[in-house]
Amino acid sequence: MRTNPNIVITGTPGVGKTTHAELLARNTGLKHLPINQVAKEHDCHEDWDEELQTWIVDEDKLLDALEPLVAPGGCILDWHACDLFPQRWVDLVVVIRCDSTTLFDRLTARGYSGKKLDENMDAEIMQMLLEEAKEGYDEEIVVELYSEVAEDVEQNVERVEQWIEAWKKAKNEERA
Repeated sequence: MRTNPNIVITGTPGVGKTTHAELLARNTGLKHLPINQVAKEHDCHEDWDEELQTWIVDEDKLLDALEPLVAPGGCILDWHACDLFPQRWVDLVVVIRCDSTTLFDRLTARGYSGKKLDENMDAEIMQMLLEEAKEGYDEEIVVELYSEVAEDVEQNVERVEQWIEAWKKAKNEERA
């Protein structure tokens, strides 16, 4: 039985996933796993999508690489999708959101344009990642948090830290 939870932090690119994950890892000692980096380190790329300017990931190979890292617990999985992670791995799914004007500004500052910008804006407006999370996991472990300004990040991380403490307490009571 795991002594620390596994948490997925997901959302459209530009909403603040990595900022949240890094602060949460620093505050809790959980291990931040930026999935793009894991995919690169374990050669999990199948191909390059020229139109979207992004790598296509071999999900089976990625899951094989992640399994030994995630099995003991205590991981923060930071990625723009969540439905590929098996339910048995995941104790909490945090979907980070932000308003479309803020997201547009963040993505254009990153150099996103054309189809890549449009698809990411549409994904946020249509709440695609929130719906993916709700469809893929028990609704009681899916949390939607907004990230507009720095104070939001701090409050969101505090909220997740409180959840982690409650999770640990419940697991300790189960073992007793």
